[in-house]
Amino acid sequence: MWTEIPPGLILIVGSLLLAFLRGPALKAGLLALPLLSMAQVFSLPMDTVLQVDVMGITLTPVRVDRLSMVWGGVFSLAAVLASIYALHVKDRVQHIAALAYAGAGVMSVFAGDLITLFVGWELTAITSVFLIWARREADEYAVGMRYLLWQIASGVILLSAILFHVSAGGGLAFGTLVGQTTGFAQALFLIAFGIKAGFPLLNSWLIEGYPAATPTGTVFLSSFTTKLAIYALARSFAGYEPLVLIGAIMVVLPILLAVYARDMRAVLTYALNQQLGFMVVAIGVGTEMAINGVAAHAVAHILYKSLLFMAMGSVLTQVGSVREGEIGGLLRKMPVTAAMTLVGAAAMGAPLFCGFISKSVILSAVASEGMVMTWLILMFGSAAVFFVVGARLPYVVFFGEDKGIEAQEGPLNMRVAMGLTALAAVAVGVMPEMVYSRLPYPLDYHPYTVDHVVTMVQTLLGVAFAFVLALRMGMFAVKPAPVMVTSDWLYRQVAPRMWDRVQLAASMLVASVRDLAFTTAGRVVDWAARQGSPSGRLGSTTSTGQAVFSISVIFLLLMLLFFNLGDEFVTVGHAGDHGAESHEVQDDHGQEGDEASHHDVDDHGHPVHNGPHPNEPGSLVYSPMDKALHHPGEPAGPYDPADHGGHGGGHEGDHGDHGKAHDAHEGDQEVHDGDHGAHEEGHDAHEGDHGAHGEAEEEAPAPLGDSPPEGNGH
Repeated sequence: MWTEIPPGLILIVGSLLLAFLRGPALKAGLLALPLLSMAQVFSLPMDTVLQVDVMGITLTPVRVDRLSMVWGGVFSLAAVLASIYALHVKDRVQHIAALAYAGAGVMSVFAGDLITLFVGWELTAITSVFLIWARREADEYAVGMRYLLWQIASGVILLSAILFHVSAGGGLAFGTLVGQTTGFAQALFLIAFGIKAGFPLLNSWLIEGYPAATPTGTVFLSSFTTKLAIYALARSFAGYEPLVLIGAIMVVLPILLAVYARDMRAVLTYALNQQLGFMVVAIGVGTEMAINGVAAHAVAHILYKSLLFMAMGSVLTQVGSVREGEIGGLLRKMPVTAAMTLVGAAAMGAPLFCGFISKSVILSAVASEGMVMTWLILMFGSAAVFFVVGARLPYVVFFGEDKGIEAQEGPLNMRVAMGLTALAAVAVGVMPEMVYSRLPYPLDYHPYTVDHVVTMVQTLLGVAFAFVLALRMGMFAVKPAPVMVTSDWLYRQVAPRMWDRVQLAASMLVASVRDLAFTTAGRVVDWAARQGSPSGRLGSTTSTGQAVFSISVIFLLLMLLFFNLGDEFVTVGHAGDHGAESHEVQDDHGQEGDEASHHDVDDHGHPVHNGPHPNEPGSLVYSPMDKALHHPGEPAGPYDPADHGGHGGGHEGDHGDHGKAHDAHEGDQEVHDGDHGAHEEGHDAHEGDHGAHGEAEEEAPAPLGDSPPEGNGH
């Protein structure tokens, strides 16, 4: 059960539980989780392989071999030491991010397939950026965003490389890639790994990001991201010769730039980048001794670089700055921190310290391959890093001019963490077999030979002499720090200038288009004005035949329009059938009648209208051709307002139709016998069965486009 849990998962899942802890419980959890994870890692049986099937794909989240055990072991130890160093911090965000970040690093080095590697690769990117943002300052937010973009870019390129590799027939196993995949996929893998390894022109995120992190965050950052990339290169690109040249450039260039840095944590970051070059060179050599040297130096580098960042973090916590010109003379005020700084500086390569037993293996591996120039470059790099970090950094912070700063040692947990890390660095240097016995390949090597010791002592003495000479020459006088850029020159200088030019070109293009549009519109208006002038086409006379033809075409179009839309214009508000077929209708009193004809005769011999009353809604029909209202069934004739009087409402069919020959009606009213009452002027409503036909009848529905007809009612 213990071995079936992927290493690192304890830290990743456990870090989330820290969100629910407070006070002593939080500190206990912060310390217990990395200790538990380290116990799991060191108890893993060698050659353990754990595979799972996910959607038909076989993944290997755990693969334990000698190479992964070296990185897994030192990552676990680094997580414990860094957690002790951060115990005084009350920011849970930092604790959660730091432990999840460490867990992602541990998970990645035990990954046996590329998909699991990619997941851990991206987790390290997402979690580590919070260690920069935890400073909660505007500048650090911007730095963190650039850091994250580089890290995500590395992950995207890695995923692309995996897809190309698999599509070309390669498997998902995470192993040697040189010669095992297409050239394009191999290049993508190299770029993805190279970004996190701090290759030249791909390292701006490293130089800018690490000094911007919190004091405790930088300690975590210095241990995992770059060393994970070195592990990936050692696993997949061992013996790839171009790495020798890349590593040699890394050994020289960063340490030269470190001379101009004023922030001591930036100096350490440049030195970290330079030491990665040693490991990249050894990976390019690719022999068993060289890969052993890479693994040993990864252990030593994590120990002494963590110790140096711890010391500078303690100074930053107590003083508030680690910039040259702002600090100095802290030896008596922070003696423990000063001693730890000197141990870390010596551990970079002095005999009896961890860096000596690891660099010796790399130098021997390079020399055994006859790479004289490469060996000389590595020796120059060793001397340069001693000069910048081993001599200059302690002098600026502890032995230089006293700035009168009131300071004291950092919290107890910081001093304990520095003490344990220094003890480990010395123990590995004194007893190299502690590391040699765990290296990927069997190694029968003795670093403390006369030539190795004498060579390194001579180097240290030469550095000391050069440093004293530089002091007497005033080379360490504080000067304004120059602006130093590498690949970030592209997005700090080139990109803004190009963007300004693009904006200028765009504005010029918009202005040109606007001017062209205005000019074209003016020409169109001028042309239209000329056409309408007496001398233009629209203002000139035309022949009678052309005029008649044009009118005929317009008339034809109108006829077609009325023909197709006639049904919508003919009947105004009337639904029903006015054909010859008779149908039953019901009058206002519920009586049914036959509507076979609209001209029946009443009891008095008057013609009556059995259909809807002409004055009722829907009873009049408008003819578009003669523009007249007429009764349904009557032929449409010329419109005369006198032809249509209003019939009073409420009749039961007793109203007579006074014929189609009424040409005019007088204002006097005709009185009917029988059922008809007296018709009075102005009355629209009648009582009972009687209605009066007045002059002010209700208006009939107005024909479309004409005024409603007015006339005398019957």
